[in-house]
Amino acid sequence: MNIKKTSLALLVLGLTTGAQASTLGEARHLESSMNKASANSQTIIDRSAESTLSMKAEIEQLQEEVQNLQVYRDHLANLVDSQNQEKASLNQQIEGIKDTRQGVVPLMYSMLNGLKANVEADKPIRREQRLTRIAKLEKMMVQADISDAEKYRRILEAYQIELDYGTKMGIYQGQVALETGSIEADMLYLGRISLVARSLDGTKYWSWNEKDSVWQSLDGSFASGINKAFAIASNQAAPSLIALPVSVNVETK
Repeated sequence: MNIKKTSLALLVLGLTTGAQASTLGEARHLESSMNKASANSQTIIDRSAESTLSMKAEIEQLQEEVQNLQVYRDHLANLVDSQNQEKASLNQQIEGIKDTRQGVVPLMYSMLNGLKANVEADKPIRREQRLTRIAKLEKMMVQADISDAEKYRRILEAYQIELDYGTKMGIYQGQVALETGSIEADMLYLGRISLVARSLDGTKYWSWNEKDSVWQSLDGSFASGINKAFAIASNQAAPSLIALPVSVNVETK
């Protein structure tokens, strides 16, 4: 009887131990599964966190780009406004230029006419050269490839040249029209105060008579002063006082 009870107890213990062993295995398997699931979840969480951070950084970058685009858009809008204002200003200037041209063109023709009249009435200092210059300017006025501004500049330049004739000393070779005919001679002018001529051999002298518009012969008393003036004008002598015949057309009342 005791033997049976012992055997039965051992059988129950064996069954209990087996059941416990089975339960422990299941627990360990469950724990391992939970650990794997937890690791997988953590991996998913880590990936999700990285993705979230990446998306956040991308969003911040896009926001910055949007801000930059807004700044650039405002900049372009300001440029367009400025260009529109400049366009309006240029249109006004163009209209003003049209009005100015209508007044400047007649003025230029008047200036040329006045210039030509002055040269013809002036002492015959480089007269042919000066009249040729005016003729070129008159021809220039009808040339379409030259702007009005350039035409006006050249006319002013011609006026400046004419002014220089009245303030400077110069020498050149030209024709002296005498009663016996024209001869080539050395010419010297001192502003518009004096215009004299010397024969090429340096033996004869003439002075322009403003009143009668003719060349008149000079005696030998003027030779020294005229020769000295020629030397100064050609930079062969230092500037100094000179004596030259003066011829001006003074009207008396």
